[in-house]
Amino acid sequence: MFVAWSLLLSAIGVEVAATAALPRTEGFRDPWWTALVLSGYAVSIFILTLVIRDIPVSIAYAVWAGLGTAGIAMVGIVLLGETIDVFKAGAILMIIAGVVALNLQGAH
Repeated sequence: MFVAWSLLLSAIGVEVAATAALPRTEGFRDPWWTALVLSGYAVSIFILTLVIRDIPVSIAYAVWAGLGTAGIAMVGIVLLGETIDVFKAGAILMIIAGVVALNLQGAH
């Protein structure tokens, strides 16, 4: 199970990296960045298909989507110069809380 969770975190990391690179595609006009972003998404989904062998798809996808969303929000703030306010911080915390709640429920 540790391997599956490690793979899931890897899939999230690849997806967040691909999404962070998305602005560099210039609307898919830059072929190199476009290929990199699309490859990143493909690799992330491929890893996710390996994960769902051991983790139920509902939990795996919720964690992938939730932590991916929170992760790219943090990358946007830290690396891409996006602003953060109380509302955005609260929303990110609610996403993380939802992922934790799903995992606690799934453990029983």
